[in-house]
Amino acid sequence: MRVGQYRSEPAEQPWSGVATGDETVVKLSEAGAGAGVDLGPQTSDLLDEWEWRRKAELAIEYAEETGVGVYDAADLSRAAPVSDPEKVVCVGLNYRDHAEEGDNEIPDEPVLFSKFPTTVAGPEDTVSWDPDLTQKVDYEAELVAVIGEEARRVEPDEAMDHVAGFLVGNDVSARDLQHGDGQWVRGKSLDSFAPTGPELVTTDEVSDPHDLDIWADVNGERLQESTTANLIFGIDELVSFCSQAFTLNPGDLLFTGTPPGVGVYREPPVLLEEGDSVTIGVEEVGELTTEFAFDGE
Repeated sequence: MRVGQYRSEPAEQPWSGVATGDETVVKLSEAGAGAGVDLGPQTSDLLDEWEWRRKAELAIEYAEETGVGVYDAADLSRAAPVSDPEKVVCVGLNYRDHAEEGDNEIPDEPVLFSKFPTTVAGPEDTVSWDPDLTQKVDYEAELVAVIGEEARRVEPDEAMDHVAGFLVGNDVSARDLQHGDGQWVRGKSLDSFAPTGPELVTTDEVSDPHDLDIWADVNGERLQESTTANLIFGIDELVSFCSQAFTLNPGDLLFTGTPPGVGVYREPPVLLEEGDSVTIGVEEVGELTTEFAFDGE
């Protein structure tokens, strides 16, 4: 199943839906109500429901039979598939060759940092920043795991049971702030610096999350290209490691790290400017294209 979030009006709160073909989207809460099943309006609410996949399937079946909750895709705008995560947890230096390109030691255990929830942006949002604050904005292609069931002190062999699915993500980074501050939170947490999308792809639709091609194109030029087979710590290890320290809740996002080829370490550096476009792709999960601009432009 591929779950997105949509709006039919600009000021409307986003709601979770599933595209049925290229032309229509089923609003799960509306179709669910018609089918007699309770599904919360947003994806984070949906993931918190018991047996949410079965309920969503019933809602879709009801919508296809009755037309209830069916919307024209052309009349909708897309929002981030999970727009209100409680936590955005990120992993640094999780591809060996990316650690090496920055002259960093290979970590013995996951290196964690966080982005604030206000960084989350959707597939139709522009990433923007104040050029007086940062002049070194960089891209990072990432596979993002979405927590689907509360995880607290889970073992690695149980961890994937707590993952609902995956998104494409871009861990946008202000390198001058990141490297100048001595810690990463500010440089990683400017508003809109975590574009995600286009849809949450459930785990049953991904053959092996540890063997997916991943890439980044900047203005049409391929600058990152790797595979999640090169992750130092797998998603099961990451979920387990995080859960030993803090509770992961439905809707939390886990950015799993980026491969080599980021802009700051290229010769010469490739840093993002007004009008640039970045496409991040993850095999079986999708592509996310984001436009970049200065604040107010």
